[in-house]
Formats: sequence, structure tokens, C-alpha cells
Amino acid sequence: MRRAGILLHPTSIPGGGPAGQLGDDTIQFLDFLARTGCTLWQVLPLQPPGAGLSPYDSPSAFAMGTHLISLDRLVDDGLLKREELGDIPHRPNGVDRDALEHWHAPLVDRAAHRFAENEPDAVDAFSREHVWAEDHALYEVLRKEHRVDGWQQFPAPLANRDPGALEHAHHQFASRVRARIAAQLLVRRQWKAVLSAARSRGIEVVGDVPIFVSGGGSDVWAKRHLFRGSSHPQNGSWRADPVTGVPPDYFSPTGQRWGNPHYAWDAHRADGFAWWRARFDNALDLADHVRIDHFRGFAAAWEISADTSDATRGSWGPAPGRELFAAVREHLHGQLPFVAEDLGIITPDVEALRDDFGLPGMKVLQFGFGGGDAHPFLPHSYPHANCMACTGTHDTDTVQGWYQSTDSRSQHRYRVYVGRDGTEPGWDFIRLAWASVARWAVAPLQDVFNFDSTHRMNTPGTAEGNWLWRAPYLDFGAADRLRTMTETYGRLASASVHAPGQQH
Repeated sequence: MRRAGILLHPTSIPGGGPAGQLGDDTIQFLDFLARTGCTLWQVLPLQPPGAGLSPYDSPSAFAMGTHLISLDRLVDDGLLKREELGDIPHRPNGVDRDALEHWHAPLVDRAAHRFAENEPDAVDAFSREHVWAEDHALYEVLRKEHRVDGWQQFPAPLANRDPGALEHAHHQFASRVRARIAAQLLVRRQWKAVLSAARSRGIEVVGDVPIFVSGGGSDVWAKRHLFRGSSHPQNGSWRADPVTGVPPDYFSPTGQRWGNPHYAWDAHRADGFAWWRARFDNALDLADHVRIDHFRGFAAAWEISADTSDATRGSWGPAPGRELFAAVREHLHGQLPFVAEDLGIITPDVEALRDDFGLPGMKVLQFGFGGGDAHPFLPHSYPHANCMACTGTHDTDTVQGWYQSTDSRSQHRYRVYVGRDGTEPGWDFIRLAWASVARWAVAPLQDVFNFDSTHRMNTPGTAEGNWLWRAPYLDFGAADRLRTMTETYGRLASASVHAPGQQH
């Protein structure tokens, strides 16, 4: 069936405190979304953010970001006292990273210690159910204890996971490790409550799985054999080699060097892709559907030597996407509730991998007006309905910002295509996506509000000022306007909802 949705990361939800969190403000956003008639809420990865609050450079592929925890909910649960919150910091024009680190995180830690003491059986049960939790908790404690960014800077016995050193660390930091596990339990409980509230409103969540993980994160520390790298012959220190990135493309004329480790695919094959099966299980525990970021990397990924910073000096290395998704499909009993982020340099093998497994790809309208009249992202060129039409993504400019900065030829092509004067490009693009044949149509909230470039979420290839955007308000008048469009183009909420690509 035809469906519509809005892209908004939880940290961008408007309200009090230093960032959007999983409390009353999120419930209000769900009410807003329900009012639009949309049945999809697309989020960015929910894992702990990395440098600059990037959710795509997480130290864990399995943990959730505890910066999402609502302190008000912890007060409701009796784990914090209202007076302990003190003066609640709030920066009106974005996410306050300093307040998250120095005000929010210590309060979460205090509540987590209390929870671990009050409900030890619940913490033990969570740790048994989530086999990654113990390693990740110890990793987080050690990283804070030694004031380092990643496990490579741990003392050598701990970096190399000497059994005696690990046992000593578990004993030495036992209460702190249990508190970190408790914090993971708490954030999952809050998220599950949000999921339940969404589903009660007929809304399903589209999650996000980045293809790569941080080289300094707990995944590589715990299972180094699953990643490609080399060890120093004298001290045994490890580094990823080659590293990830992309060649020159739409986002960067010089390419991008991401620096994540590549996978040791033979090791993944050897155990039937168990790590990936567990990762997708985890993702689907947190969402109803999952967008797979950088899908083309499952056909072939750009490999850059660790010794160079030049992303253009890479080469394509093959990946066993067909074997992997066959194993995952069997594991999930024939279902693949995924969306393939098939942007960038897409070759026939990537298209074949996507299509052979029936995965919908993405059609980003902003890209469509930079080419000719047959560009595949223009709605009249869509070959079938099994796709997701998007006005933009977290990586693109807002549509208003795109229109103001793009070349005059693209501006003219857009105005002629939509038969409008360019005063509301965000809404013009929404109309195109909603009217298209695509089963799913999604717009970032910024485009619903016709915001300009100052409201952009991320600019690829830049290191500062990203991931901090927060909506200043929720415009319920815009919600009513969007509902009219959602109804007009046959995407209004229905009791029966399914992912694109599924047959019924």
C-alpha cells in the first residue's frame, strides 16, 4: 500500500533540555505525525554517537545512545529526584553537546547505579539476553577511566584482551560496568514505550543500520577477527588497513576517507554471518523496518590504504552481499523488511543485488534536477512502485536551501517540471514525492516547514557543525496541510500497513 512519512531524528525533536529525548516531547511529535496522516517515522541510527554526535560513527553497532534517555521519565520511575535535575539547560537553536556531556550524562549514570542496586535480577537478565552488553559496558568504563577515544589506547593487556587483565578489570570496575548495562536497559525500556505509542497511533518506525562500524569501538575490540587490520610486530597495537571511504561523487569532488575498518568477510562466512544476523535482529528489535546505509558496499566497497589520506587513491573490493542477504533472509523466515540506500556510484551489480532480493531503493528528488529529462530520480522515470521517494536526506541540503544555492538551469528545470514559481520548493517536492508511483514517500521535517540551509542536519565531508539541528517548534497547521496532501495522493493511514517489496 501507499504510505508517507517524516524523517526526524529523536535528538531533533523540539522541547526542553539539551536535546530531544524519549519523553513527553516525543509523544507530542507522534501526535503531530499522526495528524499528518503519515504512518512512517524515519530515524537515524539510535546507537551511541561518535565524534561530533554523528550517529554514523558509533562505538557500538548494538548499544543504544543513552543521551536519548528522558530524565523526566527517570524521575517518574523514582530513579532521580526532581531537585537533582537543578536548572535544566536549554539551547533554543540546537542540541547542546556540553550539557549532554556534563549535565545529562552524570544524571543518567546516577540513575543507572540506583537501578542496578535496586533491580539486580533485571540487569542480569538483560546481560544474558544481549551478549554484547558486557563487553560494551566494560569498554565504556575503560575508555572513561583511561580518558581515551578508543580501545587502541587501552593498556596493552586490555587492548589485546588478555584473559587475566579482563578478569581483573571486571572485578575492579564491577559496579560501574553493571551501571552501564543498567543504562542500556533503561534506554531500551524508554524506546520500547515510544515504539508502543507509535504503533498505537498506526505509525511504524524506519530505523537505520550503517554498513561500517568505528575502528575504535567495542565491536572491533571484542571481535577483532571479523575486521581487516594489521598488528605492530613489536607492541601488538592494531590498526584498520585498508579503511573505508568513497571515490569522488555528488557530495565531494575529492571523495571521502571515512577511516572505518573493512570486514574480514571470510571470517563472517565461516560462522554463517552470525554477527550480521545478530545485528539485524537487534535493529529490528528497535524498529519495524530498517534502512541499510551505503548499501552498495555489500556488492563492492571502496578500499583506501591506511597510509594515505587521499580518498581518490582507492579501489573497489568485493563483498559477499548475495551470500549475506540469503543467510539473513533464511534467518528472518523469508522476510527482508529493509530499504536499500542505493545512492552514490551505483553499478549493475548493486542494482542486481537490490532487485534480486526485492529491496526498495531510494529516489532523492533533489538529485533529479541536475540531469536531463530522463534522470532516474524524476518521478516520471520511476520504473516501478517498489521504491521510496524522498525530497532529501539527512546528508542533503533542505529543499529550500537547495533551490537557493543550485544553478539557474536546475532552478528553471524544477519550476517548469512542477509548474510553480519557486516560493515553496519544499512543498513542491513533497507534492512530487507524494503523487509519485513510489509506495513510500518521505520528507525531512525541515522540508515540511520549508526551512532554509541554516536548518541542515549534516554536510558530508565537513567535521564541525553537524548533527546539532533541532526543530524550533511543531507547526500543526503544516500538519493539517500535509494531511490533505497525504489523503489526496492515496497515502492516508490505514489499518493494514506493510513494507514496500512485500507481497500480500
